[in-house]
Amino acid sequence: MSDLTLAGDVTTTPGNHVAWFVGEHPCQKDGREIPQIKHTSQSTQLAQDIVVHHSFSNKPAQGYANYHQKMTRYIDIVSAPAQSVDPTATARTFKPVAASPEQSVFEYLDTASSRAGILAVSDKLKSSRVAIVGLGGTGSYVLDLVAKTPVREIHLFDADAFLQHNAFRAPSAASLDDLTRGLSKVAYFRALYSRMRRGIVAHEEHVSEENVEVLLGFDFVFLCLDNGPAKKLIVDRLSTGAMSFIDVGIGVEMVPESLALWAICRVTTSTPDKRDHFSKRVSFADNNGDNPYDKNIQVADLNALNAALAVIKWKKVCGFYQDLEKEHNTTYTTSSNLLTSDDLL
Repeated sequence: MSDLTLAGDVTTTPGNHVAWFVGEHPCQKDGREIPQIKHTSQSTQLAQDIVVHHSFSNKPAQGYANYHQKMTRYIDIVSAPAQSVDPTATARTFKPVAASPEQSVFEYLDTASSRAGILAVSDKLKSSRVAIVGLGGTGSYVLDLVAKTPVREIHLFDADAFLQHNAFRAPSAASLDDLTRGLSKVAYFRALYSRMRRGIVAHEEHVSEENVEVLLGFDFVFLCLDNGPAKKLIVDRLSTGAMSFIDVGIGVEMVPESLALWAICRVTTSTPDKRDHFSKRVSFADNNGDNPYDKNIQVADLNALNAALAVIKWKKVCGFYQDLEKEHNTTYTTSSNLLTSDDLL
């Protein structure tokens, strides 16, 4: 530990080069105390709950320019002998760092983006308000992926309850207690992902003629519902605006002779620059219920893949990923392992 010199709420050049240490004096590889830093050894109470046992002195010719340089220098000296014995030894505890609402939409800092050096790229998503209509299998995986981005708000629209069969095609692992609570899908997923981030808003309602206008207030909408007429209502309304949206769909058929499933995942994008293809790619028919997908719910992998393709395309629209083809319809077919790009801009 060290003293701290501030100018207002900003650190300045350290006032001195001395540091204090709690515990046994750090040693060299042979067990002798490290002489380069040895200063004094006595118990000293620095604060009510802080008692130090040693002080260190290691001063560069020009002094320390800042506290990061000072503290990492002492850490390097203390760690080096241990690392010569065990290269995996580290002083880094990776302790989670909480984030305030002013700092981030996340409850803790996004160290994944900073470690990857893509914070500037992630910031392209930062101010977005995103809506997800339908929290079934694919919609819940869309939420899982979007929740890990710095979008300002994520609004969830679905009036259905989170039931036992939903647990088998949703991210995470719902407990028996979760299922017996009788929560709606939006309430369940809001509670689950609010442990990680802020800005998740649950709308326990289906989108209809009465409330479809609210979708025009978002920057992007994911349509993850299988009700054809309801989807057409939303698409017709969104197509009159200046926003972009994505519709996802999965088709599954049984192949009787092999007792295997044939499946196709589709992601169809509508942007202000291209909408004429949408009605050719998306079905607005009523779901008649005679669909093997409705009977075989153990296809979470298809839901996850469909959601991943949709979120990747959304990130392309936002400029997060480079988009050379600007495809507006993508399909993946399981039997032939074929991924297509159609309706190019």
